[in-house]
Amino acid sequence: MDPSLLVTLSLTFGVAVGAGLVILAHAAARRGQRAVQVVRGGVPDGVDQVIDALESAGVVLDPSNNVVKASPGAMAFGLVWNQALVHPELVKLVDRVRRTGDPIAEEVVLSRGPFGDANIYLFVRVARLGSRYTLLLAEDHTESYRLDEVRRDFIANISHELKTPIGAVSLLAEAMQAASDEPEQVRRFAKRLTKESERLTRITQEIIELSRLQAADAISKPEVVDIDHVVATAIDQNGVLADSSKVTIASGGDAGAQVYGDEPLLVVALHNLISNAIQYSPKGSRIGIGVSNNNGIVEIAVTDQGVGIPEEDLDRVFERFYRIDAARSRHTGGTGLGLSIVKHVVQNHGGDIRVWSQPGSGSTFTVRLPEASHAAAASLKETP
Repeated sequence: MDPSLLVTLSLTFGVAVGAGLVILAHAAARRGQRAVQVVRGGVPDGVDQVIDALESAGVVLDPSNNVVKASPGAMAFGLVWNQALVHPELVKLVDRVRRTGDPIAEEVVLSRGPFGDANIYLFVRVARLGSRYTLLLAEDHTESYRLDEVRRDFIANISHELKTPIGAVSLLAEAMQAASDEPEQVRRFAKRLTKESERLTRITQEIIELSRLQAADAISKPEVVDIDHVVATAIDQNGVLADSSKVTIASGGDAGAQVYGDEPLLVVALHNLISNAIQYSPKGSRIGIGVSNNNGIVEIAVTDQGVGIPEEDLDRVFERFYRIDAARSRHTGGTGLGLSIVKHVVQNHGGDIRVWSQPGSGSTFTVRLPEASHAAAASLKETP
C-alpha cells in the first residue's frame, strides 16, 4: 500500500472526527453527557466504507483498544477476536502511536494461529485518526520471506528425487530397444516404464502443490468451510482404495463444525491422511475419523490399526521426501510429500498437526484448526 494512502486516510478521518466533535460540543451544552456517548458509539461517516474496500488488513480502534471496525482481511489474518487485537505486538504499536502521536511503519512477525509454530510477516502502519481513533493497516509479506528458503530446498530435493525415475525411464527405453525382437520382454519393460512414468507424474504434481503452499499464502480468498463436508469428500475419494485393500472407514464425532479457510486444500490434506492410513493398514482393519469442536478448536483425528511409526521417526514424518520405509514407499508409489503437504495446508489455516503412534498398534494423526467465529463469518458474507 502506498504510504500516501495512510496519510490521506488519517487526514480525511481526522477532519471528519474534528468536525463531528465541534458539532457535538455545541449539542453537549444542551444535552449534557449524551454528546459524549454519541462520539463513543461509532466511527465517523465514511470510515466503514473505506475499511470494507481495503484488500489488505485494516482495523480501527478506540482509546480502550476496542476494535470498532475491521476489514475482512484482518479477520482472515486472525488479527481480531472478540473485538480486540489478538497479538500483543500490535497492541504495543497502537499504544505507542496513541502516546506519541507519531505514525509508525514497521515489519512484525506474528504467530499465524493460536497454536502451532507457523508465522506470518506483516508490514504494519499505525496512525491517529483525529483525537480519538487509531488506524492500523497491515500487508502480508510472508511470501517474500519464505521464497528464498523454498527455492533452495526445492532445488536440493528435486534433483535427488527425480534422479531415480528419470534414470529408470532411460534404462527401460534402452532395454526395450534391445529386446525389440522379443514381444514378451517388450511388454514387461513397457509395464515397468508405465509405472515409472506414473510415479514421475505424481512427484511432479505434488512438488508443484507443495511449492505453491510454501511460496505464497494459498488461502487468497478464505471462506467458511463445513468440516462435515470435508470429511465426507475425503472419505469418498479414498473409497476405491479402501475397498481394494479391504479396509473399513468410519467417521463420527461433533457435527456442524466450521473453520475459516480453503475447502479444496483441507480436502487434499485429509485425503492424504486417509490414504496413508489405508496404505499402512492390514487387510480387514478399520480406520476411524473423529471430529471434535471444543473451546474454539476444531480437531480432526485419523486413527488406523496399521504398522505404526517408530518413536525416532515421529519428529521427521512431516519433512519433505522423508520416508520411514523407503522400500514400501516405492512399492505403493509414495513420494514422501503427502504428510508435508498436510502440514503446510494446516499451518496456512492457522492450525497444527500432531501424531501419536505405537509400532504394531497403529497411529493417530490429529489436525487442530481454529473454529470460525460468528463475527468473522458475518464479515465474510457481507463482503462483495
